[in-house]
Amino acid sequence: MAAPFLNAGAVSAPRVWAVGPLMRAVADTLAARFNPVAVQGEVSGFSRAASGHCYFSLKDDTGQVRCAMFRRSADQLSFTPRDGALVEAQGKLDVYGPRGDLQLIVENLKPAGQGALFERFLQLKARLEADGLFDAERKRALPVQPRSIAVVTSLGAAALRDVVTALRRRVPHIPVLIYPASVQGAQAPAELRAALDTAYGHHRDCGQGDVLLLVRGGGSLEDLWAFNDEGVVRTLASAPMPVVCGVGHETDFTLADFVADLRAPTPTAAAEMCAPARELCLGELGYLQERIGGSMHRTVDQSAQRLDRLAQRLGRPSGRLHAGREQLAHLHHRLRSALLLLRQQHRHRLSDLVHSLPQGVRRSIDIQAQRIDRSSTALALLDPYLVLERGYAFLTDADGQAITRTDQLCVGQSLQAQLADGVIGLTVKP
Repeated sequence: MAAPFLNAGAVSAPRVWAVGPLMRAVADTLAARFNPVAVQGEVSGFSRAASGHCYFSLKDDTGQVRCAMFRRSADQLSFTPRDGALVEAQGKLDVYGPRGDLQLIVENLKPAGQGALFERFLQLKARLEADGLFDAERKRALPVQPRSIAVVTSLGAAALRDVVTALRRRVPHIPVLIYPASVQGAQAPAELRAALDTAYGHHRDCGQGDVLLLVRGGGSLEDLWAFNDEGVVRTLASAPMPVVCGVGHETDFTLADFVADLRAPTPTAAAEMCAPARELCLGELGYLQERIGGSMHRTVDQSAQRLDRLAQRLGRPSGRLHAGREQLAHLHHRLRSALLLLRQQHRHRLSDLVHSLPQGVRRSIDIQAQRIDRSSTALALLDPYLVLERGYAFLTDADGQAITRTDQLCVGQSLQAQLADGVIGLTVKP
């Protein structure tokens, strides 16, 4: 028993590492043992920094690993990773020294398994949303009391039994029109489109199916993929009647849910949404019957009172005659008062005109005299004889034409000069 204790004391002490070299040694060991490595898992906490680098975790039911994808690799991505997507990452394991964290440096990332299908779902959803198929403005209200209900589903589906049971319980008087189609498999999209087109045709031609139920039970994303088919979604968007989509369970979502006018969490809930309970309808009818009866009684009573008042007024014509006479006397008095007031106003106005007329005439004569004086002064200033008074003469030839230039003159020509006090004759000399 003593030998082991003696040997134990002889064991050498472990090497003491600095933290940084220890992390580098661990990183080298991981690289030599595992790299390059491919990991499959579910994306969690995905984010992209301003630098373009991406950071996220890959996880499954038993663990998770931190991942970093640098910009040079992130720029090569053909899809946008989202939380919950199943992916396959290829890269190298490393240790981030400052925190001592194990991380996977991702060099290539691609969808894997259902993750690829989910990525197709997201891409198609984005394209259809951009086309406006999911806009809230397109949503229509369900009819309050449908005359008939159309159902598109598989004849062997449990969803059909649930819907028929709910409708039979709530609205047994409303006809149910069933348009069968496969709800799973490669042939399902074409059959669903054909069933929908048949239901639309019956609605347009005969008015059958005021509301349409598209239903099936739950399943995986692959099982429900027929309801993500682009042709099926666009056919649903062209429905002439409101559509309720009850596909899968409450946690299942398909593109048909987004384009439908209303989404139901289950097929049974879809039936209940478009079919009010029979008891509620009967209760509402009873309430309306009471209101109509009360309204009729009130109308009859009010009419009887009005008839009594009219009879009382008709029974005393003398009273109406007396009221008419009083009104006529009142109007006669108002007319006389108005005439007297108008005549008095005219007299005042005439008196004012009589007083103001002489003053106006005198003022007008003065104004005209002033205008004549100003005109006479202006005319006198234009008199040409005033110019002759200042020593000027006015020359004319024998014909009386005015001489204004020397080139009009010739030797021996006779002229006349008009002076201020008379006319003298002149002869042109060389």
